[in-house]
Amino acid sequence: MEHEAEVAGIGVGSGPDGEEVPAVVLRARGEYLPIFVTPDQARSIRGALTGEPFDRPLTHDLLVEMVTEFGGAVDSVRIDDIVDGTFYGKLTAERYVDGEPDRFVFDARPSDAIAIATRLECPIRVSDEVVDAAGQPLKSFDVGGDSDDRRPRGSGPRGRESGRSESDPDDEFRSR
Repeated sequence: MEHEAEVAGIGVGSGPDGEEVPAVVLRARGEYLPIFVTPDQARSIRGALTGEPFDRPLTHDLLVEMVTEFGGAVDSVRIDDIVDGTFYGKLTAERYVDGEPDRFVFDARPSDAIAIATRLECPIRVSDEVVDAAGQPLKSFDVGGDSDDRRPRGSGPRGRESGRSESDPDDEFRSR
């Protein structure tokens, strides 16, 4: 079974050598699902969430523009497998030829798929198997703010106040 997920925020986790590593954090099935990403991917996703434009188009912006200009549309993103800690995803798109839809499914890194989904506000789905393997209870994260507010700072979708701390531009979101 698949569950709709939302991007809860961009956070920071600890890598194998103790270094800080950015993660996009999804909320699905009442759990958080941290997916480690590169700093560039984290900036790209954060920019799409906050609506902050970049001076020049990023790769994800370029891809979205190309797909649209060629008459296509991205329908959904799904994260459907995890093997040895590596997440696997797919991006479903379609284009119309002579009024008939032609559907395509592409393998995609979840970070790229999420960066595209946040630009298009299309659904992100996560399989039960992935949430079972990597999901963590909401209470296992320090999301800042008061204890009743489980929304990470700086993570609101477009149009919502970000609440980003001026002192921490990378938004504290740490696994305990």
